[in-house]
Amino acid sequence: MKAGGQSSTPTATTVAIRILTLTLIFSFSQALLETPQEPTILQVTDDPNIPILNTKLSRNHVYNQFRVYMETYGKNYSTGKEYMHRLGIFAKNLARAAEHQMLDPTAVHGVTQFSDLSEEEFESLYTGLKGPTTATPLMDGVGGEAEKLEVDGLPESFDWREKGAVTEVKTQGTCGSCWAFSTTGAMEGANFIATGKLLNLSEQQLVDCDHVCDIKQKDTCDNGCGGGLMTNAYKYLIDAGGLMEESAYPYTGRREECKFDPDKTAVKVANFTNIPIDENQIAANLVHRGPLAVGLNAVFMQTYIGGVSCPIICGKRWLNHGVLLVGYGAKGFSILRLGNQPYWIIKNSWGKTWGEHGYYRLCRGHAMCGINTMVSAVATQVL
Repeated sequence: MKAGGQSSTPTATTVAIRILTLTLIFSFSQALLETPQEPTILQVTDDPNIPILNTKLSRNHVYNQFRVYMETYGKNYSTGKEYMHRLGIFAKNLARAAEHQMLDPTAVHGVTQFSDLSEEEFESLYTGLKGPTTATPLMDGVGGEAEKLEVDGLPESFDWREKGAVTEVKTQGTCGSCWAFSTTGAMEGANFIATGKLLNLSEQQLVDCDHVCDIKQKDTCDNGCGGGLMTNAYKYLIDAGGLMEESAYPYTGRREECKFDPDKTAVKVANFTNIPIDENQIAANLVHRGPLAVGLNAVFMQTYIGGVSCPIICGKRWLNHGVLLVGYGAKGFSILRLGNQPYWIIKNSWGKTWGEHGYYRLCRGHAMCGINTMVSAVATQVL
């Protein structure tokens, strides 16, 4: 895999998805940018609660694109009513993808596996970060702010994947457990740096067993598929005694009874720190301390296909998704060749079919989408 997550040999499915996406982007961008002499108002369904598309596209065109989408992603709906409901959402998301394309021209936006979900459904099912907009320090000598590191002399580009510190892209499924995947990713990297061994650690243990609440916002607690916070998870792991491997405590994508076995602990947390709100410090900590747990605003990620995302506007305070920062690049041309942005390399937890084989590139140096406001590093004990 190349830096940034692009493969030199895309599969037939990938090519088909890109062709579909680019066709839709062009069609919808033209429709949104032009004002036709005789605009066609399209009612996708007869449901008055579903928004209409004020574009030149025919109803048949939308139906056909939805059919291709269903075939590409293996979608099936149990009733005609559900089919029409999802068709309406799909049509709305086509228009939204075109809007995202105009707001974020250095990336490619379009049809993804989430194109039949409303924004509310997407956030509920596939994100899951909750709590304060910045990481909260904990007591007892852990969770303080990291000391400032020297930033001169950092490599121009850096990628922990190339050094063997990052496990394969995982899939959280329809469970708001992104915070658990962000936590285990940071733990996996820290343990690799400490021991030279890359272990696949258990998200399910966190989903089932972690109920820790933020010390300042008592109602912000880790709650399985209902969301959580990486710093809460570190505190839980310190108190519980550590984290099991994935093979010993496999992921199910739903909250179940806690089955943590202290005798099967694979990795223990020694300490963790919050990284200052400074992207140079984030880069220095990434290089010297390993992959970092990060919170961000995922508003543009539902429609993201690839390239360096650098939206004109992206809220910096509403963080709703936990991810893993694994590297950065100096010059990342987007797929559309409209920019040459330095970027962060971000591992997501939505499987390899999303984004750039499961990865997201976000432009670096602009505090984009709040990427710099909730960043933490963890240190592990050698057992």
